[in-house]
Amino acid sequence: MKNRTYEVVIIGGGVSGCALLYTLARYTDVRSVALVEKYDGLALLNSSARANSQTLHCGDIETNYTLAKARQVKQIASMIVRYGALDPDGHRYLRPHPKMVLGVGEQEVEYLTRRHAEFAEAFPYLELWDARRIAEVEPQVATLDGVLRREPLVASGCTGEVSAVEYGALAASFVRRASEERAVSSETHLRTCVRRIVAREGDFAVVTDDGTLHAGAVAVNAGAHSLLLAHGMGYGLEYAILPVAGSFYTVPRTLNAKVYTVQNPKLPFAALHVDPDLTQPGVARIGPTALVLPKLERYRPGTYLDFLRVLRPDRGVAVALWGLLRDPEIRAYIGRNVLFEVPLLRRRLFLRDARKIIPSLRLEELTFARGIGGVRPQLIDRRQRRLILGEGHIDPGHGTLFNITPSPGATTCLGTAYRNARSLTAHLGRRLDEDRLVRELLGGMALAESA
Repeated sequence: MKNRTYEVVIIGGGVSGCALLYTLARYTDVRSVALVEKYDGLALLNSSARANSQTLHCGDIETNYTLAKARQVKQIASMIVRYGALDPDGHRYLRPHPKMVLGVGEQEVEYLTRRHAEFAEAFPYLELWDARRIAEVEPQVATLDGVLRREPLVASGCTGEVSAVEYGALAASFVRRASEERAVSSETHLRTCVRRIVAREGDFAVVTDDGTLHAGAVAVNAGAHSLLLAHGMGYGLEYAILPVAGSFYTVPRTLNAKVYTVQNPKLPFAALHVDPDLTQPGVARIGPTALVLPKLERYRPGTYLDFLRVLRPDRGVAVALWGLLRDPEIRAYIGRNVLFEVPLLRRRLFLRDARKIIPSLRLEELTFARGIGGVRPQLIDRRQRRLILGEGHIDPGHGTLFNITPSPGATTCLGTAYRNARSLTAHLGRRLDEDRLVRELLGGMALAESA
């Protein structure tokens, strides 16, 4: 592989990197692209079904989204659905499931009722369900001992939309279909670890443990390691990363629906939800918990030193973390989630939370899902001294760009690829066929600039 030259090198073989490979191959006149992945297969880390809840986040049942944000995410999420409709194998990774956001108790019922009315125009397929309708869709959620629960219940949900994605299979589809585009040479290099990127006069050298690749432009889609490589080039130094690990529990019973709960606006982490496991029929996952870990990859050896390099602790980072810890509600949440990792305590503690969704759940049915869950890189802005929620993008405009994509990064993979393709083709003097992309992946409606 030494001294090979491409127009574009993509670092990271998760679903976002694979989406960019496909986008460049189908919608641009870039002639040669290399995808570099350090593991021996595609989508083995955060895009793996073992590391995420396999959800297509549309903004409809995620209550931490404003209406404006939900509209943006909905349009970008639709790109995956339209892509799957064009792919003969789309049924293998796109699944329709009922889904709902559940409100329990008077306060949440009142909030969800208002929210449903506010979001009705943007999401006309959503229905407001009372306890009886919830019981028809998902009886385990609305009943206890065969009768309706005593607490007030309401849900905003639907039954016919695509809501689940096996992102590993989607990533493989992107690479396969990119290889079918004859006008471009696309290569995938597995088991190849990138050490650094060096800017040279006129191009970039991507130094790996198996030689050096040369490229006119480089896109990095490597999770938390994207920021580490950016720092190595002097970019994104205002950012640090707080790695937040999520753990899950499983129950050996079949739920038909994805069931989300109302997000506490004070907590910058995902609210409890239940998801049917696409890879294990008859099993549902409940979670996630949230635990800060001093490493960038869970269930993988090493990356402790990488964590320190990408954290680069200073006063700005300390103030941002103190801003979280000084809130008693957040401190209690963090302490409780630490206990969720203690083997002799975790099931009994988690059972109380899980019963908000499945009130009849018994302790013996709840199992800690070993090896399930990943690490989400949450950005810290050391200048503004605060945690940044959502995705991070660094584009210096010189032919390199870096994507740090926690949830919903998988959902927005094609939207991110579209934005990256714009930047890369502009730098290379190549053409992006936006008309074709908008027609095929956006249903003819141009993506809003704010998205």
